[in-house]
Amino acid sequence: MPEINAIKGPTGAIVMPEGFQAGAAYCGLKEDITSLDMGIIFSTSMCEAAAVFTKNKIAAAPIKFSQKIINRGNANAIVINSGNANACTGEKGNKDAEDMAKITADLLNINYQNVIVASTGIIGHPMEMDKVRSGIEMAAKDLGSDIPNGSNIANAIKTTDKFIKEAAVKVNNGDLSFTIGGIAKGSGMISPDMATMLCFITTDAKISREYLNSCLQISTNRSFNRITVDGHTSTNDMVAILANGASMQCKQISSEKDIQVFQNALDYVTLTLAKKIIEDGEGATKFIQIDVLEAESQDDADKIARAVANSPLVKTAINGEDYNWGRIVSAAGYSGAQIDENRLRLFINKILIYSKGTPVPELINNDETFHVMLQNEMQKKEITISLQLGLGAESSTMWTCDFSHEYITINAEYHT
Repeated sequence: MPEINAIKGPTGAIVMPEGFQAGAAYCGLKEDITSLDMGIIFSTSMCEAAAVFTKNKIAAAPIKFSQKIINRGNANAIVINSGNANACTGEKGNKDAEDMAKITADLLNINYQNVIVASTGIIGHPMEMDKVRSGIEMAAKDLGSDIPNGSNIANAIKTTDKFIKEAAVKVNNGDLSFTIGGIAKGSGMISPDMATMLCFITTDAKISREYLNSCLQISTNRSFNRITVDGHTSTNDMVAILANGASMQCKQISSEKDIQVFQNALDYVTLTLAKKIIEDGEGATKFIQIDVLEAESQDDADKIARAVANSPLVKTAINGEDYNWGRIVSAAGYSGAQIDENRLRLFINKILIYSKGTPVPELINNDETFHVMLQNEMQKKEITISLQLGLGAESSTMWTCDFSHEYITINAEYHT
């Protein structure tokens, strides 16, 4: 089996694959003059391209533009800004998104129909195109393949994020050797069916658009569609991948075995980035994993995992370090999934607290030792909630975070 090695440390992940460059600049779309707010990812050769977009029917102008680009199947540049989402901006917004592609294409000497456009930030504000043009020009001059180039663009796409999110992996196996690198942003407005998030992935693997698209869809469903901060799906969500085939040690990926190797490597990158988004959830103090086991169907397992992960009462209880089993059980009960309370077993960090329709005897009898043990578990930074339904063989996992006072503060002060 090919060796898959995660690349640790400050990676400049997006430029780790052969043939990719990145550039970033500050042009004034953000108020913080010490930040970056414009970036370009560029492949010196044409790429197979695939993407997954928000399912929100109120989609931003760059989403509409980029969907057309992806439908054509090829791209070799991505231009991204933060500070303005270019959402709910009417026909001007549509023109501005197209103009961002055209400005980028002119500077890179490529066709604008091979440029993906992405934006993130405040919605409903027209783009300041004089600043945008200046930012794209500066980012194009900054293009390079060094670690700082990759790290800078990871910084440029942040909004309320506290830290940059990068991940890279290298596959080493003779004629099947390639690298995948990715960056993401996201902290709030995060929910399955895409999140307020942008994610960009590059690879030098040789793979067809058909297989690339299939692998991205599968990987997104295993990662980004299994995270939630606040149950809110954004207008601007996008995960895009470019494959330029520049690795000289990579044969064309076409066999079922080789596709699975690529899938495993891509899954590592997307899941790592998805978990970083949850770790950076607005105001988050806890990383929470929800495991639903022994469900009658996959759909039932997913429904329960999402209901528990999105419950404000569960999330606030965990923030208060309270093992409130009643909130968890009731969320499972209203999920719409098949459930039998007499078979249900609930664990927090592997400690059974609810079984066969009632809390365990230690809770009923107010066992002080048991209470202290649970309190110690709730004080940990990582909490795993496991629900064993006893109805079948299907399972589901989701990742979320707690709700704190800081989450309210951040979003009360963030205006459109």
